Amino acid sequence: MPYGQEYVDLDVTVPHEIIAPAKVKAGNESEIIKQALEEPIGMESFASYAKKSDKLLVLVNDATRPTPTSKVLKELHPVLKDHPNVKFLIATGAHRGPTEDELRYIFGDFLEDFRNNIYVHDARKDEDMVYLGESSNGTEMYLNRLVTETKNILVIGSVEPHYFAGYTGGRKSFLPGVAAYRTIEMNHMHALSDKAAPLALEGNPVAEDMEDAMKVLKDLRVFSIQTVLTAEHGLYAMIAGDLKLSFDLAVKRANEVFCTPCNKTGNIVLTVAPYPMDIDLYQSQKALENGKLALENGGIIILVSKCRDGVGDDTFLKLLCCAQTSEDVMKKIAEGYKLGYHKAAKMVQIGMHAQMWAVSDLDTDTLKMARLKPHTDLQETFDKAIDATRAAGKEPYAVILPQGSLTVPLLK
Repeated sequence: MPYGQEYVDLDVTVPHEIIAPAKVKAGNESEIIKQALEEPIGMESFASYAKKSDKLLVLVNDATRPTPTSKVLKELHPVLKDHPNVKFLIATGAHRGPTEDELRYIFGDFLEDFRNNIYVHDARKDEDMVYLGESSNGTEMYLNRLVTETKNILVIGSVEPHYFAGYTGGRKSFLPGVAAYRTIEMNHMHALSDKAAPLALEGNPVAEDMEDAMKVLKDLRVFSIQTVLTAEHGLYAMIAGDLKLSFDLAVKRANEVFCTPCNKTGNIVLTVAPYPMDIDLYQSQKALENGKLALENGGIIILVSKCRDGVGDDTFLKLLCCAQTSEDVMKKIAEGYKLGYHKAAKMVQIGMHAQMWAVSDLDTDTLKMARLKPHTDLQETFDKAIDATRAAGKEPYAVILPQGSLTVPLLK
């Protein structure tokens, strides 16, 4: 099982199935990237696009995503280094800014070449935002002014299923990527909807908001690069060109990798947040959401995550601390939504029907506040889950997701 950047052995002696991304083969990275750039969908080649752009802004993901940004930049470097006016904006959403190590993870060998032109989006800096209109769901669209000032935008993203936005990638680079905190908060409030689910785009209010953001940005010239990775972060596919067309095709390729048939629900589900999605508890919760799709009512779900940076945004944790019951949590949310409350709502929904355990470097008190039963040793924890299941009069059946943050179980 992945744990941080290492692996931990797990001996499984009960009936089980392993639900993991499909064993697709990574191709030749350089060839895949070159072909995508030379044959973009619905647009001219990137070299031609860049030549016609007096100013160019490159939106890149932060280090919570496994996007192979540096590998893409390697192919783009000859064009970008000669461009007279190019800037980079790290689309952090509401996350913190990157550390020096994370900057190197994102930009690789090209960090020093571009360092003076790299900007980090800060959703809380209202002076950096510009108002662009309102979505059909009532979300006020405030985005980083660098976007509208530059107008020529290169987006480098990665597409995989997302537990309430349907999928990452594409339009997500703009909202929440470079949106104001209030805009992200209004958008994420829609995550409370039952229609906000993995693989859901049509009728999903979160995804619809993101589409609306692109409608108010219709005057931009966007060149999109969307990557699809294997579970081991190798490059499976890359589609370049028009933002929507490249995203739609990347979604189809992502489904080939991350949607996995599941024979039946388990009374034990072990779900791992692998590196780099194990950065904190806030991000790791996605592994719980995917894992619950394979969980039997009354079962035990075990989250495995190092949580290298601790909790992350602790708004959801504060809500869980001050609420005694799941009803209290939902009542508090109804009184006034804050960004992060959707995490609390999702966690109490699981807790109403199952036990939630965790194997993590987080301290015991923090895990308890998050309604997670704390554990430290993976094998011991799994064995205890087996004993508890038998004590409840059930024959143990385990569903194991070694890449829980990225795997969507599809029950047959």
